[in-house]
Order: sequence, then structure tokens, then C-alpha cells
Amino acid sequence: MSLKYPKLFTPLSIGSAVFRNRIFASPQGFYNVAKDNLPGRDEAAYFERKALGGFASVCVGDCIVDSATGTHYPFLIRMDDPSTLPGLSAVAGAVSRHGAIASAELSHAGMYARFVKDPDAEMFGPEGNNEAHHRREKAAGGTLYGPVAMADGKYGEVEAMSEELMLHVIDKFGRAAAWAKRCGFGMVTIHGGHGWLLAQFMSPFINTRTDGWGGSFENRMKFPLAVVDSVRKAVGPKFPIEIRLSGSECDSTGYDIDEGVKIAKALDQKVDILHISAGNHEFEKTFVITHPSIFLPDGVNVKYAAEIKKHVKTPVATVGALTDPEMMEEIIASGQADIVSLGRQSIADPDLPIKAREGKNEDIDKCLRCTTCFCGAGEHRRLRCSINPVIGNEVEEKMTSPPSKLKTVLVAGGGVGGMQAALTAARRGHDVTLCEKSGELGGVLLCESEVPFKSRLDEYIKRQARRVRQAGVKVELNTAVTPELANKLAPDVIVAALGAVSAAPPILGIENAISAEELYRNPKRCKGNLVILGGGLVGLELAVYMADLGCNVTIVELAPVFNVDPFGMHTMALMLKLEEHKIKTHFNTRVLEIKDEAVVCENKENRFEISADMTAYATGQVARRNEALALHDCAKEFHMLGDCIEPGNIYDATRVAYSIAKDIGCEIY
Repeated sequence: MSLKYPKLFTPLSIGSAVFRNRIFASPQGFYNVAKDNLPGRDEAAYFERKALGGFASVCVGDCIVDSATGTHYPFLIRMDDPSTLPGLSAVAGAVSRHGAIASAELSHAGMYARFVKDPDAEMFGPEGNNEAHHRREKAAGGTLYGPVAMADGKYGEVEAMSEELMLHVIDKFGRAAAWAKRCGFGMVTIHGGHGWLLAQFMSPFINTRTDGWGGSFENRMKFPLAVVDSVRKAVGPKFPIEIRLSGSECDSTGYDIDEGVKIAKALDQKVDILHISAGNHEFEKTFVITHPSIFLPDGVNVKYAAEIKKHVKTPVATVGALTDPEMMEEIIASGQADIVSLGRQSIADPDLPIKAREGKNEDIDKCLRCTTCFCGAGEHRRLRCSINPVIGNEVEEKMTSPPSKLKTVLVAGGGVGGMQAALTAARRGHDVTLCEKSGELGGVLLCESEVPFKSRLDEYIKRQARRVRQAGVKVELNTAVTPELANKLAPDVIVAALGAVSAAPPILGIENAISAEELYRNPKRCKGNLVILGGGLVGLELAVYMADLGCNVTIVELAPVFNVDPFGMHTMALMLKLEEHKIKTHFNTRVLEIKDEAVVCENKENRFEISADMTAYATGQVARRNEALALHDCAKEFHMLGDCIEPGNIYDATRVAYSIAKDIGCEIY
């Protein structure tokens, strides 16, 4: 049998390990832990799911080697805590029993450590929380240590590590590696990138020590090389060691690819895999490069691995916005890298390796880069995904039984929620009819189909529509579900997913403006000056899109700040794009009137006009709640979901749709 992607599925032997293909699941932390912060069955099931999906290696991230000095969150795995033995053994075993190599990422945060004496008092916020909060965290903990002393580091005063402490941490890396091996892991990944401790020692900008541990390149490499040596002695010559590096720190305050090549050459053949990432975890401008934002192209960071690959003999892994097996095959076939590592993509579709091996590229759910996963981990310490409702619920999914009774189901509305409900119900054996009042499945999000940075969303909508039909759902387009129709069809179950409509604000001259949805559908209508009313997510993304098309954009927002998650990774990327396009913003500003060629505004200081060739409003939506409720007595079982209850996002609609459909026909009493 010939494989569609032969290079991608060529096994790789390293030491005593055989990796079944070249697709690795890159390091990811898992923060849904109990009060004791020990790994549990939820964590084992999460990483096991990736092994089941065919990944050759699955890496458990954020394993802290020295909990006293190197922790950046109090709920991370403590590799120096003997109590982790059964939990880590369960995680490693859950991965390895399905043929994947379990890896543990060994990390120390150095000068970016944050920890507290009383975890219950911690505000578990996402990366990017305000600086004062981080300083409170540190004030409740211990001393910050880095390569050099800093009077005012990012999280407070930093003390230079003494040689005694450095030797202690070096030893702790070795001990952590030995602990990982004892727990059943088949590889360790040393975190030497993204601005953490090893990267701090390698940095010519940070490590200006005047002793033998800093200054010159050779001295700056002494600490990371000592860590590698300590780990090698702890695990033996045949045990695979991977090291994660930033090929470039992608900023003037960090090193470039030339320095990255030197670092890689110094580590060449001292480790078994050079895992080449990019950026610095602690700075917004590079954080959205380390984890490529929606505005960057697929494989944007491959160039760093490709350059390093030219200079080393050690196998090289690349990571960052990789979703397409065609691209992955080309990366390996062309010699840019030997391994592709997938992060968020392994959340969106943990079955990518199996689907790619079977040549089912069109069935792969490609990561939208919407950063819902980051928001979930930051706000709730639970991973989640807009398009994969199983993620974060793996244990529950294992316990799901088939329905005890099959039913006829009518789904009203063919947006993302309606399609997910119909698809799930049909796959579970129910007789499903999906009615959509327009001529196409996809709902309101179809208006964004031509937006370049939303191309993965358009692909997802089309893929879901195809799956709905393949699952045997009877699809009725141009058909609105009224009580009369529902009574005529007489289903056992009605699922109302009718969506919402754009809310036009009560402003004089609003008839001179158009909705964001309408402008998305007809972007060429605007040339010149565009004023957008509303600084929420829809308004900001529309502003970026229209600025990309050459419009001169101004945003008017009634509130003092944008109405978006202030700490979200997508927000970081949006703010950078607003800055790049020099998009003007007026906060605390009320719109009094919309004229043909101007918008009349008022703030506390004065009344003024903004020149406008076009005005668009992105001021929220109104749920079709009454239309949905009109169907509530047309079937014995009735459900509502998505925007027709309260306008939300893809994740909100998908997770509820999946759960509701999964519950249909199940005995609960």
C-alpha cells in the first residue's frame, strides 16, 4: 500500500525509542488539577486522546524541576514531589499503551517565576494579567532568581543566582529527568526556549555575568550544557532527550536566528532532538509569534527550524501553526525539518495523524487559531476548543452510552450550533431533519467567508455542512420552522438554533449606516474613510479586515475600553494589528448623528465630526428568542441553544449543541 504522505509516516528510531511517524504533540500544560495539584484521571485521559489519535510522541508540558524557585503557576506539576508518582505514572501509561512515546517537558521559569504560599488566595488569570497582580503573587511567595540581578524585573526584584544555586538547579534537572523515566515516560523535553531560565542564560542581552557563567557565548552556554549533561547522566545514553529552543526571539530585545544557529550548533549531538520554536513567552509582541495568531500564515515559524537544520546533524523538529498534512509532508520531504510538532492543532483534532495516514485530509478539523483554548486554560484552568466539544471532557466521553431510544429530531436553524446538533444526533442514530430559512448552511458566519484571516472558519463551516449530509440528515433549505410546520412534521424533539440579528443602535440617521454583517458581505462598497460604531470583537476584526483592504478606519466606542477579553491572546494580536494599521479610536464617545459623509460625535470635552465615506455598526445582536420559544410546545422535548438564547461565540454554540444532542434518547430516570 502506498501512503499519501510517505515522509510524514516514516518511522524514526532514536536511542531505544521508535517513533511511529514524524508527527509529535508539542508540550502543553494541563491545569485542571485538584487542590493537591497532583495529576489525575482527567489529565491522563486528555493526553491519552492524542495517543489514540496516532501522534508519535505526546508531551506533558510545564513539569517544574525545582518547585521552590522555578514555578510560574502554583498548579503545575512538581517533579520534586514524590506524591506525583501515581498520577504521572498513570499519564505516561495512558499515552504509551497506545503506541506513542510519552515525554515530560522539564522547565524552570527563572526570573519569570511566580508562586504563592496560599494557592487558594490566587487569582488564576491568563497570561498577560496586569503587572500589579503579578507583583502581589510574587510578594506572597519567595525570591526571584535569574542569571543577573535586576532592580525591577517584570515581576519585581531579581537576585542573581549564586553558583551554588545554579549547581543545585542543574542537579534538579537531572533528578526530574530520572523521575520522569521512573514514572514511565519514554523521553524528556528540556525547555530551553520562550524566555525561561535556560533561555535567560543563553541570552546576550540578559546574561551579562562577569564570572564563568556569562558574558561570552561559551560562558552563556555553560549552564544549559551542564543541564543537558545532568539529564543525560540521569537517564542514560539510549534514552531520548529533546531540547526546546527559540530559533529567534523575534524582537530587538532578544537574540536573532544567527544566534539561534550558534546555540543549536553548541547543542548538536549532545541531545537527540532539537525542537525549534520562536519568540519569548513573556512579551506580547512575541507571544503571538510563539503561538501564531490568526493573522499569521500557516507554518510561519518553520523558517527558523529550516535554517538551523542546515547547520546540525541532530534531528530537528519544527512547530507553530501547522495544520495541513500537505505542508507537513513538504517540510520533511524538502529537508526543512525531520519532525513536525503540533500544539493547538492537536486540540482541534487529535485524530489528525490517523486521518492523514488514511489520506482523509478533507476530514481534518483545522485549528481556527481563535485562542479559545488559551482563554479556557487561563480563565477556568480547563482546556477547551471552539470546534472540538470533546476536549476537556474526555473522561465523560469515555462513559457515554448509546441512546436507549431513537427519536425523530427537528433542528431549526443551520448555523454552527444547529449543524453540530444535527450531526451529533444523526451519528447517534436518530432520524434528523435540519431546516434552514436561507439557501445555505452556515448561519451568520457565512458573511466572513472572504476574510483571509478567517479562511479556516470558512473551511470548517463547509466541512460541517458536508458532514451533516453524509450523516444522513435530511436538509431542508429555504425553509423557516414555524409552529405550523413543526406541528405538521410532529417530531419527538425540537432543537431551536435560530441565531440572532444585528442590532441597529437608536441613532439619528442610522439609515445612513450598514451593519457589520452587511459590510462583511460587500466589503468593496467601502472606499476611503470608514467609521465603525462599536469596539467589541466584531468591530475590531472588521476594522482590521477593512484596513487590510485599504480603508482609513476609525472606531467609536461608548465605553472607556474595548469590549473584549483584556487578557486574551487574540486581543493581543488585535491590538498589534490596530497599531500596525494606525487605526484611530475614540473612547467615551457617543454618536449623535450619522450623516451622508460624516459622523457627529460627542465626548466630555467637545462635540466633533469624523469624516466618513461609510459608517458601519457593530453594536451587538438581538436574539431570536421569541421565534424559538414559539416552538416550545410543538414537541414533547424542546431545547434552545446558541445565539437565540444569548448571542455568544462558536464555542458556546458548539459545546451546548453537542451535549444536548448527545442527551437525546438517554434514560435519566
